[in-house]
Amino acid sequence: MDKFDTLTGIAAPMPLVNIDTDMIIPKQFLKTIKRSGLGVNLFDEMRFDRQGNENPDFVLNQDAYRKAEILVAGENFGCGSSREHAPWAIKDFGIRCVISTSFADIFYNNCFKNGILPITLPAEAVDVLMKDAEKGANARMTIDLEAQTVTTSDGEVFNFEVDSFKKHCLLEGLDDIGLTMAKADSIKTFEAEAAQARPWV
Repeated sequence: MDKFDTLTGIAAPMPLVNIDTDMIIPKQFLKTIKRSGLGVNLFDEMRFDRQGNENPDFVLNQDAYRKAEILVAGENFGCGSSREHAPWAIKDFGIRCVISTSFADIFYNNCFKNGILPITLPAEAVDVLMKDAEKGANARMTIDLEAQTVTTSDGEVFNFEVDSFKKHCLLEGLDDIGLTMAKADSIKTFEAEAAQARPWV
């Protein structure tokens, strides 16, 4: 998993509330078990019409936001079914951070396991960040995970809270497999001792 420390990038404003996982990645794209390749179908039903043409009104289809790395969203982001494909699609598109007033629990936790930083802030702060994002490609936000700050293009700083263990995992680029592999030597020692103590197992 990619490490997350400091990110400076374009933020796309998406003030819709209750964006669920089916809106993030529709069910017809859930056949794959690969984490890559889903970015082209991120927000598919909002980005494209039935003929596959881009919807010019959708924020990520606008030139200013095609390379957005931060998403400022409405409340209750990631609600609905607990599909891990949703953070896969977000990450594959290139978005590394989502900011909202609230997230669905399963989606929130899945983000950390896939190298995405979900930031929860009060509505007043999100309103400021949403307006900053609306400035377009020339307005770049900075996310500093170590310092736990979000800085607007004008230099206004907001502090956010994050679980210390989840923060550690993102800073070190550790998903569940990575956490296990970090204990590889201890696991080998345990298995060797167990084999000697219980050779019949």
